[in-house]
Amino acid sequence: MAAAQRSLVWIRFVALAVSLVLGACSQPVPPPETSGELRVGVRNAPATYYRDEQDRRAGFEHDLIEAFAQKQNWSLDWVERDRREALFELLDSHRAHLGAATLPRPVVRDRHLIAGPILYETPVHVVYRAADKRPRGASDLAGKRVALLAGSGHLPLLAREKRKHPDLSWTVLEHAWPEELLAQLRANQYDAVLVNGADFDSLRNFYPELTVAFNLGDPQQIVWALAPRSSRAFQNTLARFIEQARQDGTLKRIHERYFGHVRRLAPSDILGILQRHPQRLPALRRHFHEAQTLTGIDWRLLAAIGYQESQWNASATSPTGVRGLMMLTSETADRMGISNRLDARQSILGGARYLVLLKESLPERIAEPDRTWLALAAYNQGLGHLEDARRIAQARGGDPDSWADVKEALPYLSRGTYAAAMKYGYARGYEALSFAENIRNYYDILQRLEPVYDPLFNLGLGEDAQTPG
Repeated sequence: MAAAQRSLVWIRFVALAVSLVLGACSQPVPPPETSGELRVGVRNAPATYYRDEQDRRAGFEHDLIEAFAQKQNWSLDWVERDRREALFELLDSHRAHLGAATLPRPVVRDRHLIAGPILYETPVHVVYRAADKRPRGASDLAGKRVALLAGSGHLPLLAREKRKHPDLSWTVLEHAWPEELLAQLRANQYDAVLVNGADFDSLRNFYPELTVAFNLGDPQQIVWALAPRSSRAFQNTLARFIEQARQDGTLKRIHERYFGHVRRLAPSDILGILQRHPQRLPALRRHFHEAQTLTGIDWRLLAAIGYQESQWNASATSPTGVRGLMMLTSETADRMGISNRLDARQSILGGARYLVLLKESLPERIAEPDRTWLALAAYNQGLGHLEDARRIAQARGGDPDSWADVKEALPYLSRGTYAAAMKYGYARGYEALSFAENIRNYYDILQRLEPVYDPLFNLGLGEDAQTPG
């Protein structure tokens, strides 16, 4: 066969294969209760669904949908779309069972889709640059440059205010994400923007110049959208799952994973690490890399601990006698084989080994990331006080293996009625709580500023092969 003929046959074969795939994708999907597969249309958003730096799917709604599918023993098929309208088209044509995109209940109903159970409520924030004069209400937005996202459900709120303030106007951004909206506000393209509280909470640590002026209207009820004529059995199964997840703490734990810590840092704290990052971290990076190689703990988490403890100051000393970059006590330093706590490398390696020891001391049944957050609280106040807090959490009807429940119990360690009954007595549990939550925030920031360190990738390439330019 001549080369031209072989090429033509191959092109026809590829075209046939593509048409078959596209045809299959355009067919309505059978109900998950009969097929055993749940197809979900999603839109990338910080509070919904995204891929992390290791290309793993993540996000509040992602984790909850995954738990739902596992509960039913269904496999999952994710269909990503960049617009809410494209998600709605998937549902209209029954090519997906669920749509997830931080969807307000009225938006789903206006589109004549079925609204699933309420997942959570979120306020609608009016966000502005903190350096500007704060708008106190909708009247202060009249004559200002205001923007919102298409499909966010915020347009009726502004339309209602316009009746009272005719000079109020706005720009609707199509095909944009919350981060783009905030970035344009920071760049002075707008004077104020409307954004869901859940989306802003996910991004507030990266925009310390921005803050909430006021909330507009009532909180929005966030739901999943179901395809029209979805079976009553599927709707009931979903409703029962959400109710059970609310009762057994699943909803609370997943919400804690993504939103439980994000309001802890003040803007000055965020600006502090952003300013010190290029000044102090470069000289320490190789020590944190070495600590990750030895312990397996992400070097950026270790760097977050170092920042929280000393702001990356190797000579730091506290009135209580803890010293060095990782603020080790003399007892802990001796236990970790550290001869000089003021040596940055020794302090970092000692702190990393100590965190490993604390994690290994916890019951094996405790899963990540709760295991790490509990170990951070113990890093601050010791395993004994952590165990007391876990007992308090359990006594109050919580899960002693869940950070979401233990963090609520930690402040009780400083209350007389509880401290007197605890094995290890009084402790400033609120400090351990603040310590762990601050580190979680600093870790989030460093994950965006610094790349993953892969020791195998760096073999023979030099220590700074992966450091930013």
